[in-house]
Amino acid sequence: MKIYVPGDSAAISVGADDVAAAIAHKVSGATIIRNGSRGALWLEPMVEVETEKGRVAYGPVSVEDIDSLIAADFMHGGAHALALGESEKIEWLASQDRVTFKRVGIIDPLSLTDYEAHGGLVGLRRAISLSSEAIIDEVKESGVRGRGGAGFPAGIKWKTVADAVSDQKYICCNADEGDSGTFADRMLIEGDPFTLIEGMTIAAIAVGATEGIVYLRSEYPYAIKTLQKAIDIAHAFGWLGSSVLGSKHAFELKIRVGAGSYVCGEETAMLESIEGKRGVVRAKPPLPALEGLFGQPTVINNVLTLSTIPAVLADGAPAYKARGVARSLGTQVFQLAGNIKRGGIVEKPFGISIEEIVNGYGGGTLSGAPLRAVQVGGPLGAYFGRDKFETSLDYESMLAAGGMLGHGGIVVFDESVDLAQQARFAMAFCALESCGKCTPCRIGSTRGVETIDLIIQGVKVEENKKLLLDLCEVMTDGSLCAMGGLTPMPVKSAMINFPEDFTGEVSRR
Repeated sequence: MKIYVPGDSAAISVGADDVAAAIAHKVSGATIIRNGSRGALWLEPMVEVETEKGRVAYGPVSVEDIDSLIAADFMHGGAHALALGESEKIEWLASQDRVTFKRVGIIDPLSLTDYEAHGGLVGLRRAISLSSEAIIDEVKESGVRGRGGAGFPAGIKWKTVADAVSDQKYICCNADEGDSGTFADRMLIEGDPFTLIEGMTIAAIAVGATEGIVYLRSEYPYAIKTLQKAIDIAHAFGWLGSSVLGSKHAFELKIRVGAGSYVCGEETAMLESIEGKRGVVRAKPPLPALEGLFGQPTVINNVLTLSTIPAVLADGAPAYKARGVARSLGTQVFQLAGNIKRGGIVEKPFGISIEEIVNGYGGGTLSGAPLRAVQVGGPLGAYFGRDKFETSLDYESMLAAGGMLGHGGIVVFDESVDLAQQARFAMAFCALESCGKCTPCRIGSTRGVETIDLIIQGVKVEENKKLLLDLCEVMTDGSLCAMGGLTPMPVKSAMINFPEDFTGEVSRR
């Protein structure tokens, strides 16, 4: 008998460890597997039992529920108030199109046997049989783009590194997932770490790199522990090391734990941190693809980008690019957070609307109060009101609407939100997290907080609003990186889409 209890951080935070221990104590003869979370976070801890008709789910389960579940014969899919039915038929999950997350919540994260049984290593074995050019052509044809925010085509970046002449090249995975409302990187690493390792190994073979580093944020202790165990297992299996799966390719992989700086999510600041320096932004050019880690050609992609590569190589570029719209091909892993009834992970092809994600999958606000705004793309993303909810969630449509898709995080607010205060938060966040290297970001954000405070207090409102917009223009055009360059986006979007909150009058909420 197999019983699955998630070992994901989110599930653990609401008692999954205690639930697993209670089941182990009270159900004899059962094998308890600590899988990743399926992503339906409002149902965690979600316990699944393997039955003759497939897995049957129950949730959210607490320690106090174990006795009644046993009495209801949950080990064989018995009826219970917490029964959710067959896992694969739960509508919230069944209606998704999981490519990057296809194994998360299904397999034992640290079982290579389980990983291979569910399609793992197919892409890597194919990559070993191909030339560097053929791998890169496949990635380019698929249309895979960076999932960190800029949406730059992965294949073009890889081609640049592959063409560079150097005795040493690197693959760097940016897992410094610092955006508010984002958790997909953590969930994938905790639920299917071999997919990331496979994607990085394929990238290494494609560009001729022999060393890889995952820059993983210190706030993710379970992810660090899980990924290190997976790396050790891959080494023992002969996947990593001097001969990748018996091939001529060598690849070593290490974890570098981040130092707690938001700006180290910017690729050049991350490189500085990995090198043991203070995490400040580098001026570009030179591009990291040509002079990156320790001055060598370096591929830098984030977790979701690299973890999508195995599916592209396994299934072929046409299968992947058949999803999505226009130049935004494939799927995006959206993360629903904030004042949301059904928060969690939703993987769908690009092109789904804000309305479908927030109200269809998210179920509206947790408070039950009317939904007023959503912020898409992290703390530097734009705020949208209900009049923009039909906007397609793809790179080009979001840009046209005055926003960005970013890492796919969507934070929901009900009618109690004050957008002037949210705009102030954006500037205050930038002032706190700025690396300090460039003046527009370092000083501009501080002046931005002061100016918004004057608007909120009703001091020369129209004059200060004009001054704030001028300041935003300087920060956008003059900042070295996206920290200062994108901070104006939430500020301006709040001012444009919610002008009633910038009148200087006492908030009506």
